Amino acid sequence: MSNSFFQFKQFIIHQDKCAMKVTTDACLFGAWIVNRISKETFPPDRLSQSAKINNCLDIGAGTGLLSFMIAQEYHDANIDAMEIHEETATQAKENADALFFKNRIHVVHADARNYSFRCKYDLIVCNPPFYENELQSPSPEKNIAHHSQSLLLHELLPVIKNNLHSKGFFFLLMPFKRYEEIRKLPDKYEFDLLQMTFVKQSFYHDPFRVMLMGQLHSGRTIITEMDELSIWDENKNYSMEFTELLKDYYLYL
Repeated sequence: MSNSFFQFKQFIIHQDKCAMKVTTDACLFGAWIVNRISKETFPPDRLSQSAKINNCLDIGAGTGLLSFMIAQEYHDANIDAMEIHEETATQAKENADALFFKNRIHVVHADARNYSFRCKYDLIVCNPPFYENELQSPSPEKNIAHHSQSLLLHELLPVIKNNLHSKGFFFLLMPFKRYEEIRKLPDKYEFDLLQMTFVKQSFYHDPFRVMLMGQLHSGRTIITEMDELSIWDENKNYSMEFTELLKDYYLYL
């Protein structure tokens, strides 16, 4: 049985009302987002370590995890955390209200497919439902969290495209089993994929997740950077890369 809360260094996430609990790969994804945005490897007209993220959208915010991790790092960011499931949105709001930076987190109970957004976003992040057309759970809440019956990928991506600032970035966490589908995204939706990081449980496992960083098509030829990241090392300890990413969040790192 999952814990009813998850303690981080600067915030606590209560999750007893949420179908999608805090997971290791979601924590890694949040830390990876912050790390990628902080890299000083973008052209001068792109976000860099000294740039500000003014507006961020978290689609399918769940407990609020990704929003909180980003808000912890970017002190000027105003984040709209959008969640379709009412009880989960209520708990995300309760989690946000306990934060010392709560005034920058705006939990929205809404469906992203038909919502009138307030602005174009510098940053859009999403840990979407993973599975389409697969065996579902008897729990409607778990189906919303895990299965794409309420937000299919071909519905999510136009939302990102229509609401991302021309110089903004989007981030997605996807199952590796959908890699062939992911490869077609740039041509189908006019995106540039800047980075794909394949996540493995350990050095000895095959990838099970893909973390994506992209932007609206720039008109230039983009070569997608690809790399791998393992959660565990050969001694069954957190890998050096994982530890470096999560050290500002996990209590005992």
